[in-house]
Amino acid sequence: MTPETTAADPVRRLSLNQWTTRRWSVPEAVDGCVRHDLGAIGLWREPVAEHGLAATAKLVRDAGLRVSSLCRGGFLTAGDRASLDDNRRAVDEAEELSAAALVLVVGGLPGVVPGEGPQPGFSRDLAGARERVAEALAVLAPYAGERGVRLALEPLHPMYCADRAVLSTLGQALDLAAGYPVEQVGVVVDTFHVWWDPELSAQIARAGGPNGGRIASYQVCDFLAPLPADVLLGRGMMGDGIIDFGPLTAAVTSAGYTGDIEVEIFNAEIWAADPDEVVATMKRRYLSLIA
Repeated sequence: MTPETTAADPVRRLSLNQWTTRRWSVPEAVDGCVRHDLGAIGLWREPVAEHGLAATAKLVRDAGLRVSSLCRGGFLTAGDRASLDDNRRAVDEAEELSAAALVLVVGGLPGVVPGEGPQPGFSRDLAGARERVAEALAVLAPYAGERGVRLALEPLHPMYCADRAVLSTLGQALDLAAGYPVEQVGVVVDTFHVWWDPELSAQIARAGGPNGGRIASYQVCDFLAPLPADVLLGRGMMGDGIIDFGPLTAAVTSAGYTGDIEVEIFNAEIWAADPDEVVATMKRRYLSLIA
């Protein structure tokens, strides 16, 4: 994909993150991307495992699609061997799929389980949890580099700090990535998670450089207000919430990023809707608000 190609047909830069149309299997999602003339797909490890890793790689390749990201590795704050082993497997899967990035959601406080809360003996040591992430990255980055896989640190909105990600700002993610070559470790700019940050423009500029510098993935969806009871499902279709996508996308573009733009939405109503209608709406909103 080149800037000239995407300028001629910006829809080819659009990627469907598989979780946006959660009802679709891997073959259905790939077929949907082709049917709607998208250029890329963001895959999740669980559906890929269900369909088969080699079979998925062949299916995507034969369809002429790029894999904009593989979700997800991470959850590194437990600091145990099992977590590292699982992340090595995720790197191997990303290599097989030729994914542009392996997204890392780094994990929350040890013993705080997503959706369940603190378990007996959980840790309140936030600084220690962040140090565990740094220690795990020191092991995983060289492993990924040897396989040509780029790790993408994803900062999550601070409301997820306890149970999902002790990285809450783009600045924190860039600080952690700075010790590694840009081709080994980058960052995710996800509009849902970072729109609120008063330092965002400066940090996106800091991330910039040739081919986007440290920006390994640009993910878009809207932030709903009020949030639903389950805040994990507070993502909306672009234009249905409060994010101003124009300045944010302009900043990412000015930083040099020319990669795929991936729509990732967790929303019960969208999951229940006809996936073809969801993708059609996604294309329209992308063209009017982002492209």
